[in-house]
Amino acid sequence: MSPRTATLIGLTAILMWSLLAVLTVATGKTPAFQLAAMTFAIGALVAFASFLFRPSAFAALKQPLTAWIVGVGGLFGYHALYFLALRFAPPAEAGLLNYLWPLLIVLFSSLLPGERLLPHHIIGALLGLAGTVLLLMGNGGSGFEAGQLPGLFAAFVAAFVWASYSVMSRRLKAVPTDAVAGFCLATAILAAIVHLVVENTVWPETAAQWLAIVALGVGPVGAAFFTWDIGMKRGDIRVLGAASYATPLLSTAFLILAGFAKPTATIAVAAILIAGGGLIAARDMFRLRA
Repeated sequence: MSPRTATLIGLTAILMWSLLAVLTVATGKTPAFQLAAMTFAIGALVAFASFLFRPSAFAALKQPLTAWIVGVGGLFGYHALYFLALRFAPPAEAGLLNYLWPLLIVLFSSLLPGERLLPHHIIGALLGLAGTVLLLMGNGGSGFEAGQLPGLFAAFVAAFVWASYSVMSRRLKAVPTDAVAGFCLATAILAAIVHLVVENTVWPETAAQWLAIVALGVGPVGAAFFTWDIGMKRGDIRVLGAASYATPLLSTAFLILAGFAKPTATIAVAAILIAGGGLIAARDMFRLRA
């Protein structure tokens, strides 16, 4: 598989994650950790079902402890911190800090062997960050109070956790992508334990809510992690990091199409910044070969 193909596969994760908000809204009042447990379990089950046609894939679950710590720590750690952020801080501000992770991926990539951080990667990432700030602040950012500091800090740490997980996946290139199925199952179990301790169980009330949960488990909280793993291990990390700024933009677009948000001039300007930043950072990908 060529780096360009792997990068394109990784980009599909960004598209799937852009559906996370609208699908989550459609799930109703299911508590956060219960939702995480259900959707990660669905993602793991779909992956294991595919293993039935590839029995050798089960061998991928036998990995060193380091791989399990990075995999489960990244998936569960990020989502636990993000849910904590949404509980104690305003969504717009929490989202703003959380979406530092694309910029951190671009910057952290310079620490990898054989990788170089060039000026156009930094410019593209910063343009994407500017667009994200404009988009999120335009969606209702209104400052914060002292009592919201724990949630804001959790969002900030979550950005570092996801960026670190993504870049460390490159260092664990020998770990096959099929191992992500085990990481998802372990994350589902941990989320279920936390749910039973801190939340009350609330089951979906309609067929549409159940379908939304299944869609989450198959896509944004399932297949997306597998395609992202391929992109991180075999594709261009800098391009994927900068392109990740499209997630809040596409997420807002889907919310508009679903009737949960309204189009504004702010969104239009943010689109130009985010798309422009992504194209600049991805210049290497479009360069013609000699």
